[in-house]
Amino acid sequence: MTSGGKSKGVGSEPGVKVIAENRRARFDYTVDEKLEAGLALTGSEVKSLRDGIANLSDSYALPKGDEMFLHNANIGSYKAASFFDHLPTRGRKLLMHRGEIDRWAAKVRERGYSIIPLVLYFRKGRAKVELGLCRGKTHEDRRQDIKERETKREMDRAMRRR
Repeated sequence: MTSGGKSKGVGSEPGVKVIAENRRARFDYTVDEKLEAGLALTGSEVKSLRDGIANLSDSYALPKGDEMFLHNANIGSYKAASFFDHLPTRGRKLLMHRGEIDRWAAKVRERGYSIIPLVLYFRKGRAKVELGLCRGKTHEDRRQDIKERETKREMDRAMRRR
């Protein structure tokens, strides 16, 4: 049985616990490619994520040398960590293959793409982030998306009436 017409995303897989989703990214950007990357985290950050204290709005990834870093992702502080706590918006290293980093870094440099985190989740106990290679939408693109959504709704209504 299908999931009621919803698209299959990261959260619909077994063994995956979604922590945070960047819904605004799909409105502001056109996602051309997606990629799963691991995160290098401290212990207090992992505990905060298990409690669901995270926010991906205004976050982005940038290549720095041979590595990729996630910037501005807000992982809230863990109350019980006291002295050994972390900075909520520090840069976090993304765990990716060298070929993927090089390919995406070239697209960011040459073609004006941005790397935006779409979903933050746990898969088999490991913190992962789904990154999107995105291009900013123009006003016309947004209007086109709204028009497509409206026509789809009208078609669904007409099908239900019959």
